Amino acid sequence: MAELKFFTERLKLRLVEMADLEAIHLLHHLAETDQYNTLGIPKDLEETYVIVDGWINDHLKRTIKNYTFAVELEKGGFIGLISLKLSSSKFNSAEVWYKINVDHWNKGYATEAIQAVIRFGFSRLTLHRIEAGCAVENLASIRVLEKAGMTREGRKRQILPLKTGWMDSFEYAILDEEWKA
Repeated sequence: MAELKFFTERLKLRLVEMADLEAIHLLHHLAETDQYNTLGIPKDLEETYVIVDGWINDHLKRTIKNYTFAVELEKGGFIGLISLKLSSSKFNSAEVWYKINVDHWNKGYATEAIQAVIRFGFSRLTLHRIEAGCAVENLASIRVLEKAGMTREGRKRQILPLKTGWMDSFEYAILDEEWKA
């Protein structure tokens, strides 16, 4: 597969590489970024390796269904992850998720990264719809999704198995015609 990367005003997004392993492992171990995470904290570097290896293998397939990008500052330095997971071609949609290192919160990076992935999804992949879910107590992610232009469509009850127990999720989406407007 050809190298896939794109830039925003302040960020570089590129497909994850095995060289990102330790940075991803550290990201997954931050308590703040794990609070609303359903993946859980990998117990060791080997467990993180298996996750990253799966993402890399997804990128090697003829038809990529799961894009996982490293988010870096334009001047260098890994600050997080963002992923676009495609549905079946019949629905022509995808789900976005992201995780940004707590040291880089409240600077607009998550919104900027999501907007870039939305642009990629609609302009390059010609998707019809992009969705995201977010824990109802995750006020920061709610703001990020809404700033990125997504609309809250509903609430799923007790769908997220978090360390604190089952939690509801708000469901967000943006349509290609809304993005073009």
